[in-house]
Amino acid sequence: MKPDELRLASGVLLTDQYQLTMAQLYYRMGIHETRAQFDHFFRSNPDYGVHHAGYCVNAGLESLIDWLDEAVFGQEEIDTLRSQRSSRGEQLFADDFLNWLQNQFSAKAINLYAVPEGRVIHPNVPIHVVEGPLAIGQIIETGLLNTVNYQILIATKAARVKQSSQGQVLMEFGLRRAQGLGAISGTRAALIGGADFSSNVGTSAVLGFPPKGTHAHSMVQVFMGMGAGELEAFQAYADIYPDDCLLLVDTIDTLESGVPHAIKVFEGLRRKGHQPIGIRLDSGDLAHLSIKAAKMLDDAGFPDTVIVLSNDLDELVIWQIVTQVQEEAAWYGVDPDSLIKRMVYGVGTSLITSAGKAALDGVYKLVAINQDNEWIPTLKISENVDKTLNPGNKRVWRIYDDRGKATADLISLQGEEIENHSPLELRHPSMASKRRSLKESETTWVEKLLVPVIKDGEVVNDQPGIHEMRDLLKKDVDALDPGVRRLMNPHIYHVSITPKLWDLKQALIKKARVENAEPKSS
Repeated sequence: MKPDELRLASGVLLTDQYQLTMAQLYYRMGIHETRAQFDHFFRSNPDYGVHHAGYCVNAGLESLIDWLDEAVFGQEEIDTLRSQRSSRGEQLFADDFLNWLQNQFSAKAINLYAVPEGRVIHPNVPIHVVEGPLAIGQIIETGLLNTVNYQILIATKAARVKQSSQGQVLMEFGLRRAQGLGAISGTRAALIGGADFSSNVGTSAVLGFPPKGTHAHSMVQVFMGMGAGELEAFQAYADIYPDDCLLLVDTIDTLESGVPHAIKVFEGLRRKGHQPIGIRLDSGDLAHLSIKAAKMLDDAGFPDTVIVLSNDLDELVIWQIVTQVQEEAAWYGVDPDSLIKRMVYGVGTSLITSAGKAALDGVYKLVAINQDNEWIPTLKISENVDKTLNPGNKRVWRIYDDRGKATADLISLQGEEIENHSPLELRHPSMASKRRSLKESETTWVEKLLVPVIKDGEVVNDQPGIHEMRDLLKKDVDALDPGVRRLMNPHIYHVSITPKLWDLKQALIKKARVENAEPKSS
């Protein structure tokens, strides 16, 4: 796309057609400015096939705020909509509706409540709550989902990879395998979720991170093609980057050629007063090669050099590498703990594409309409009872037990106050027989999760930086039970509703079925 075309496609028209047709219907009925509340949440944690996430990581809020700020109906957007025709060839969107869009629509004319970025989040818990004019809330749905669902997915994957690496340095290498410009938001989300650096130069610069990288096999191939060899290629790289020398050693033969040549170059750097960074392995049995390479580097007097691993890594592959190092390293005279602490992971495709789970099932649902200054809860009933909405204007609380562990997320109606050290009854959102009582001693701390972000069109809460988001994430992950953190077969974290919300939900289900039942024939 040309720049002007990209701007048009990524602004307020980053929406589905039915959002606009519904908005025009609301305008025709005179209810387009009726206050409404929409909840954004996801229904299940990512299932990667052979393994499953026990939690997600929130990301994308700042990007959403930026998009809302740019989502305006200018003349080009209006002309685009005016050109649409119905099946009979008539103008699909009438001029009075288009005039309202151009002169009165503001994507930020809402109240937005959100769980801050970097926080751990769980299924069916409202993450973003939009409160505002019905037509505006409807039109921004698709843009909101597009902006935040993907970033949640990537931040979650990054957190799992970081966990499997035992907190070692993680570099995001996915730019070349990402879906177009999605790499920009993907890199941002990966940094929130735990990636320390990225190879993505532009996004790293914008976000204030130094980009990281080594060199490609092609550099060695160039020297070989010109009649030189691997050693000459390594030496040329070291001459230009003497204080940032990290060499890819598997172009020819890792242990017979690459590592010995790297050591020779490193010795030359050391004689000149420079400290080499390390080596990178991109093929073969990465665990075994890491052990053998570490032994060679140690014997040559380079125990502080890092060993960067890449090539189709994900959380399970890294976990297997770490496990193999723990079991095998001592056989070769290498301390496994020291080796694990010098290993760095470059993760590309599996991270930026969330390999195994391509999309988060995040949804955006109408839960309440305001009439005569009173919130009227609305309900969508599903044949799958787990998909029946939790209705009404709600708030979310995180309950911590006497160990300081997060024991449940509790969804309440607005106006319900959940206190520290208070006895609580937690109800399963859809199963009447499942309930849990917490004594005063079991609710040592209660935290309100949703915070105001936009109030009457104005941003009222400064967004944390990525480093602060990482601190929030670490605190939240540490507060999870080890079973919930497991990479495979995690425990299910409890998400519950209050008795008042349960009673409201059941009353609305009963009312809807009675009012919409087919009349019996006489």
